[in-house]
Formats: sequence, structure tokens, C-alpha cells
Amino acid sequence: MTRVSAAGYRRAYVTLVGVAAVMGVLAFVVSQRYDRPLLDPEGAFLGPSWLRLPLLLLITATLDVVPRMLWYSRLRPAVMLPVVRDRLRTHWTRRRVTLVVLGIVCFYVTYVSYRNLKSALPFVRSFDNPDDMFDRELNTVDKMLFFGGRPGPVLHDVLGTNVVAHVLSWIYLLFVPLVPLAVMAWIVWSRRISYGYWFATSQCLAWSIGTASYYALPTLGPAFHYAPGYTDLAHTPTTDLIRSLDRSRDLLLYGGYDGSGVEGIVNSVAGFASLHCGITLLWALMVQFTLRSTALKRIFWVNFGLTVVATIYFGWHYLADDVAGIMIAFVSFYLGGLATGQRFDRRHKNRPEPDVENDTDVVRQVDTPLAL
Repeated sequence: MTRVSAAGYRRAYVTLVGVAAVMGVLAFVVSQRYDRPLLDPEGAFLGPSWLRLPLLLLITATLDVVPRMLWYSRLRPAVMLPVVRDRLRTHWTRRRVTLVVLGIVCFYVTYVSYRNLKSALPFVRSFDNPDDMFDRELNTVDKMLFFGGRPGPVLHDVLGTNVVAHVLSWIYLLFVPLVPLAVMAWIVWSRRISYGYWFATSQCLAWSIGTASYYALPTLGPAFHYAPGYTDLAHTPTTDLIRSLDRSRDLLLYGGYDGSGVEGIVNSVAGFASLHCGITLLWALMVQFTLRSTALKRIFWVNFGLTVVATIYFGWHYLADDVAGIMIAFVSFYLGGLATGQRFDRRHKNRPEPDVENDTDVVRQVDTPLAL
């Protein structure tokens, strides 16, 4: 047996908080430098952040405790309270609560900063003409790889433009609610505290690196820069989303910010890299390495594959965008693992893991090492 102190999580704390702090500072600096207001993208319909964050914490605890209480008590009132007490004692330990609070707050700060930095991109990397962006170069690469054609229209010819469009639309849009739900699931129900930190840290790293890629190589994406190639698709919710984002960007850029009609608008158009591909791959990797369910592993890998197809099919991204997003996922996964004490060495046949479910300092040996 080996003993682990609370200091063993210090590197995870520092990395998670550090990434969120850097993103927050960058968003604030850009806001001040370019006179862009810091906005809460979901605040209009989810309420102010000072209310939403405590509410998220309450929801996570409720979703964990209440169903368990009802199931194990068999609806017998006399048994409900002991079940709740036992769950709070064995699962909602000091370390678990610390993980949940840090995970939610740091991810929220990182994600909101990402949205604000993405919205400010046209003002920071200003271009007098959209043709001055890098869409032309990435489109040229796509055409070279597809022998003069474009990947999106080629997929339209191969897969059709009706039924597949509806299926891929829902796959693509499912990403939005899964982003916060996945974070909540790992920080609340991960078998080991280190897995929760690994997931939250990797997520924050991916959104941060993705933001940097937008500034390094700004693009609009095929659906916005080469729109005629995507007009033959059936009307889906994704069609409405593309039109809405296009209108919002035009209004923000060309309507001016004078408080008349454009206040609170966020620009969400940026092509390089594809964080849809990056984040869905990151989910699949985390499921593969931290969960035991074969069914869940298959579901998340299929979701990743279909998401890659959807990004090209609807013209959200060029092929280079998807490749970059995939690389961001691998880098974030690996760096998040290092920051939280995971090992990626096949030579380590046995690796100590803390018995965090009971929040003890006792370490037990496991037979399966993490390996890439």
C-alpha cells in the first residue's frame, strides 16, 4: 500500500485554474482594447451567471442523490434519509466537492472567454475583404485532395441531400447540450477523482487551443464563403443555424455597435480549427480510457465519426479544420493526463490509483495501465 496526500492533486488544481485564468484575462484584455463588451452567451435565456453557477451545483448534487434515494429506498420514507446520508458520506467528500466546484467554475470561465474571444476575432484580425482570409487557401487544398471537387458537394452526391441531411443535422446539433452535460457527468460520477480532473482540464485546454487556432488562421468556412455549393441540401435545423449565425455576424460587423439592435449579439463564425471534431474526439478518448462500458465506447466513437462527416457535409469546415481539431484533441488529452497524474507508458504493468470513492489516502494496485 502507498499513501497519497492532498498535495497529489495540486498540479491538477493549478493547471485547471491556470487555463481558466489565462482565458479570462485574455478575454478581458481584448474586451478593453477593442471596446467590445464582455457577454454571457447563454445569459439571455439561462439567467445571470451568479445565479446559474450555484444552480448548476445544486442540479448536479440533486441528479446524483435523488434518483439513488428513490431507487434504494423503494419509496419507503424511513429508508430515504439513511440512503442520502450514506451517499453524501461516501461520494460527496471534500475532494469530490472541490472537483465539482472547480470543474464547473473553471469550465464556465474558459467557455465564456472562448465565446467572447471568438466573437471579437473579426475586430482583432480585421480584414477589409473576406477574400483576404484563409478560406481560399484551405479550399484549394480541399480541391487538390478531391481532384478538383469540393468535399462537401462530393458527399452530397454520395450520401444524398435529404434523409442523411436530417440525420447528420441532429448529430451535429446534439453537440451543444452535450458540452456542459459531459463535464457535469465526469466531475460528478467519475470513478476516480483524477479522471474528473483529467476530463475538465482536457476540455479547458481544448477550448483554449481552439481559440488560438482561430486567431492564427482565421477562416469563415465553406458554408459561409462558398455558400452556393450547399444550397441543394434539404432544409434542416442546421440550415436555420447557419443562416442565423451569418445574419448575426453581418449585423455585428456592419450594423455597428451603437446599442440600437445589435447589443448582446455574439459572432460565432470561425472555421479553423473544428472544435466539433476536437471535442467529440476528446469525449471518445475519455470514454475509452476511463469507462468500462463497451456500449458507451461504441456510441461515442460513432458520434465522433458522424460529427466529422457532418462538418464537411454541411460546409462548416474544410478538411484541414477537421485535422487540426483532431490534433487539438490528442494534445489536450495527453497534456490533461500529464497534469492529473495519468501514465501513458506500456512498461508500467501496475499503477497505483487512489481509492477516491471513499476519499481515503489508501492506494490500490490496478492491472490495466493507460497507454496510447
